[in-house]
Amino acid sequence: MAGQLFTDQTGRQVCAGQATRIVSLVPSITELCAALGLGHEVVGITRFCVSPPEWYRSKTRIGGTKNPDTKKIIALRPDLVLANKEENTASDIETLTRAGIPVWVSDIRNLAQALDMVRDVGNLSGRGREATALVQDIEALLVVAPPDPVSAVCLVWWNPMMMAGEDTFIHAMMEAAGFQNALTGLRKSRYPEVTDAQLVAASPRVVLLPSEPFPFSEKHVAHFRALLPATEVVRVPGEFLSWYGSRMAAAIPYLRRLNESLAQT
Repeated sequence: MAGQLFTDQTGRQVCAGQATRIVSLVPSITELCAALGLGHEVVGITRFCVSPPEWYRSKTRIGGTKNPDTKKIIALRPDLVLANKEENTASDIETLTRAGIPVWVSDIRNLAQALDMVRDVGNLSGRGREATALVQDIEALLVVAPPDPVSAVCLVWWNPMMMAGEDTFIHAMMEAAGFQNALTGLRKSRYPEVTDAQLVAASPRVVLLPSEPFPFSEKHVAHFRALLPATEVVRVPGEFLSWYGSRMAAAIPYLRRLNESLAQT
């Protein structure tokens, strides 16, 4: 396929022209595509791509992020597939690549990489101007100093209990909002397991319970309130912590307001 040579965020070389038939395998990137005005260009999304809701109703759904129907994707004749190293599998990316489909893979662990991704998707899709404007809007939010630090732990799974550690986009979003990770010494993985005893010892000012990837409920809130009676336990929309892309423009103000409200209690 004739086109320009791009380097994705994993270092892979991707040859692609200006994309006119896009399949997105990443919910947050699907939402970004909508923000960039790619309503006609995006032809396939996953069953987890719930935003925008009208796309979820009208676009072809090609399965989940971990188990997409690669044959269905190939049948859509995409000239670009947008994927993510963490959310999608290497085997699916390789299958699509062998089929001759340009697959651009993001790898996002901090805010700078997230903004680079926005620019790259804009350039791949002919929406460079729109992407630049979005990046500038987000950067303007980040120029403003965050509120005073509030000690926090953000959990991402229940059994086993796991938290967002350093070198993750969630950690970067917490820092941008003024939340200081109370358990930064657990370096075994980006999402280390954590025990009740470790939470008690850390004594965070707040425990954040996002709605994804694990759907924390009120029973989990009750558990942590009993375990940490002096700690605020807050359920938050997971998209505001883990969706890189256009969602950042709303997430940064939301998380900073949450920080400020906790500081006042």
